[in-house]
Amino acid sequence: MIIVTTENIPNYKVTEVLGPVFGLTVRARGIGKDIVASLKGLVGGEINQYTEMLEDARKQAIDRMVKNAAAMGADAIVMMRFDSGEIGQNMSEIIAYGTAVKIDKA
Repeated sequence: MIIVTTENIPNYKVTEVLGPVFGLTVRARGIGKDIVASLKGLVGGEINQYTEMLEDARKQAIDRMVKNAAAMGADAIVMMRFDSGEIGQNMSEIIAYGTAVKIDKA
């Protein structure tokens, strides 16, 4: 599955637009990660535990979006984006979304 953030794919022609696709995941921070993050916040710097959690969440959101697109018969996803938000005080949602399309070599 080709995934791009652009409207067009070099050397390919979009032959059919199948519609929007998305992948969603919600992650909760654990109490241990919150404690480590609080301590790290006192001295500054990257909070590796949160970075790792968000990277994993983005990968899972992309995987779910690709599964959704494949079920629609798509060859590619164009205009792919991420969005995120907070749910409560310790949960984050990550959404990967784009437009599922069929393509042919140009």
